[in-house]
Amino acid sequence: MGRLLGKQAYRELFLGLAIVCAALALILWPKEAMAAMKDGLRLCGNVIIPSLFPFFVLSSLVVELGLSRYLGKLFQPVMAPLFRVNGACASAVALGFVGGYPVGARTAIALYESGQCSKTEAERLLAFCNNAGPAFILGVVGAGVFGSGTVGVLLYLAHIAASLCVGLLFRFYRPGEGPRRGSLTAPQFQAVRFPVAFTHSVTGALSSSLNICAFVLLFCVVIRMLSLAGVLGALAELLSLFLGPLGFSQSWAQRLLTGVLEISSGVSSLTDGSLPGRLSMAAFMLGWAGLSVHCQVLAFLGDSGLSMRIYFVGKLLHGALSAALLGLLTRLVPLNAPVSVYLAEQTEAMVVLDFQQALTISTVSAWCLWLILFALAVRVVKKSGGKSRLSGV
Repeated sequence: MGRLLGKQAYRELFLGLAIVCAALALILWPKEAMAAMKDGLRLCGNVIIPSLFPFFVLSSLVVELGLSRYLGKLFQPVMAPLFRVNGACASAVALGFVGGYPVGARTAIALYESGQCSKTEAERLLAFCNNAGPAFILGVVGAGVFGSGTVGVLLYLAHIAASLCVGLLFRFYRPGEGPRRGSLTAPQFQAVRFPVAFTHSVTGALSSSLNICAFVLLFCVVIRMLSLAGVLGALAELLSLFLGPLGFSQSWAQRLLTGVLEISSGVSSLTDGSLPGRLSMAAFMLGWAGLSVHCQVLAFLGDSGLSMRIYFVGKLLHGALSAALLGLLTRLVPLNAPVSVYLAEQTEAMVVLDFQQALTISTVSAWCLWLILFALAVRVVKKSGGKSRLSGV
């Protein structure tokens, strides 16, 4: 099969057949396609845009105003020995932990394109800085799908710990290349004028948010069409044959395939079954992030030349480590409540989340992070200013 797909003529044939099948599916199930689009639009309007837009604006301002250079001086002693990247990369790590997919990846790419990190450093960052946000894990997955704040906390702790472990592993990627230091000399806070940076950040954030929504809508329809055509069920049955020794039934395999394609649809399908199995699969899905998120990252990569393969390996490791670490955490913090307690609120929480609530939480988080980063930068400036005066004396 790999040899066939390696030939351009066969690739074009398979692509043409896929397009024809997609067109037939839309003709056969137009109402279902429209319903999937409406669900995707509600998800984008109530969750995606209000939760990501403020962090996209923040990440652009951090890079364009040069704040990441000041942060680089502060975090160089931490980032260099742990992850073998320069301190400026700390902004991508921080935003990746609180902003959600794909804010961290977008920031890492922006740092590389602005010359604040090398290609190797950007690829190391991409392997572990693109993470789910706390609002999504604690609110949608923890409270919405599992009906438990404790479950949400455990998932988020495992998610962060696994991400940091991946970062530590990828410090050995291209061991001959260390962190860049030249980008940290003579930092300039206002790299461009603030009005220009602010305008560019807002318009760029809106464009990025709409790009993400386009992929979310597409994958909502694709998953619905694959389910109606029986393709998803057939693939799940085939996958269950290989994963049968691990206890995977066809229903569990179908959930896994859904999560591999799109993270929100995958986690919202974990509504029944054994709690440990559902938790482990949720942890893996959150670490892997789904092909929908990967397509969003690929859109940001463009012609940057950064390796997508390294990013994929990092996300696969992230998913596997998240599931393993969650198993350890559930042993330390046993969930003694009956399963029915964790099924209080399920999939509808993803779609009916209040727009104002989501936007308020996201905006407050973004501003708090901005103030923390700004305070750290001011502290570094004062210290560097004091040292220069002493040296002048």
